[in-house]
Amino acid sequence: MTAMLSSDLPLPRIGRGKVRDIYAVGDDRVLLLTTDRISAFDVVMAETIPMKGAVLTQISAWWFRQLEGTVPHHMISADADEIIRAVPELKDHRADILGRAMLCQRTTVFPIECVIRGYISGSAWKEYAADGTLAGEKLPAGLVESQKLEPAIFSPATKAEAGHDENITVARVREIVGADVAATLEKMARDVYGYGEQTSRARGIIIADTKFEFGRDKDGRIILIDEVMTPDSSRFWAVDAYKPGQSQPSFDKQPLRDYLDVERRAGRWNGDAPAPSLPASVVDATSKRYLEAYRRVTGSELKV
Repeated sequence: MTAMLSSDLPLPRIGRGKVRDIYAVGDDRVLLLTTDRISAFDVVMAETIPMKGAVLTQISAWWFRQLEGTVPHHMISADADEIIRAVPELKDHRADILGRAMLCQRTTVFPIECVIRGYISGSAWKEYAADGTLAGEKLPAGLVESQKLEPAIFSPATKAEAGHDENITVARVREIVGADVAATLEKMARDVYGYGEQTSRARGIIIADTKFEFGRDKDGRIILIDEVMTPDSSRFWAVDAYKPGQSQPSFDKQPLRDYLDVERRAGRWNGDAPAPSLPASVVDATSKRYLEAYRRVTGSELKV
C-alpha cells in the first residue's frame, strides 16, 4: 500500500484537515479520505506514516459496526468496492481509496468537541495541577496524574480551525447549542465511551480520554460522525503498563513525540513549522505503533 500525503479525487473537495481530505458526494453524502499525514505539537510533518490512514479509517469503521443499535452514526461504507458502486466516479481511483476512505451521510456538524475523560492526563492534568480545576470548574483535591476519574468527566471543547481546541464548561455548551441538545450530546458521548472503554480494556488497551463529534442528519436526528476511538482522537494506554502518578506512554504517535522532544531539548528545533526531518526508524516505529493499536482494539491484523 503506497503511503499518501494528499489526495486528488474527481469529486468536489470541501475540506482539508491535518489528516483528512473531505469530498462532497452529491448533496447528502461526503467521502472522508484519511491520508498518511501526521502532526505533532500542532505541526504537520513532511513525511508520511505508512498505513496510518487505513488504520484510522478501519478502526473507526470497526467501532461504527460495533455501535449499531447503541447510537446512530454517519457511516455508509468503508469498503472500497462498495464505495465505487455507490460513487462510480471513483472507479479509476480504487488504489487511492482502498482502506482509507469512508462514505458517510452528510450532516450539519455541531461546533463542539465532546471530550470524555476517564483518566486525568494531558491538558486536563496541567490545569488541575496548577489550579485544581478543569475548564475553570473545581475537581476533587488530591488527584494524581493519570488517575482514573469516577465517574468519567464530560469535558467539552470548542473546535479550533488551527492549533489546540479550547476546553469550555458544560454551561457554555448549553449556551451554544441549547440545553436539550447539550444533554443529548453528553449522554451519547458517555454511552459510546462507556462501551468503548469496556471493550478495549478487555483487549489490553485503556482509553484514557477521547473526543467525539456529532451532527444533525437530514431528518433532524443527532448522529455520531467523524472518527471514533482511534489513536488520533483518543489517548490509548497499555493496561499492563499503566501506573498512576506519572505520565503514561501512548499507543499512537509516541515514537514521533519522543523524537521531537529530543530535538527540541537539544535546540535543533524551536517547535514551529517546519519540523525536522524524521529518520526512517521513527517513521517505521510510529507505523508499527498504529498497526499494533488496530490489532489490539479489533483483535485482528489490518488487511486492506
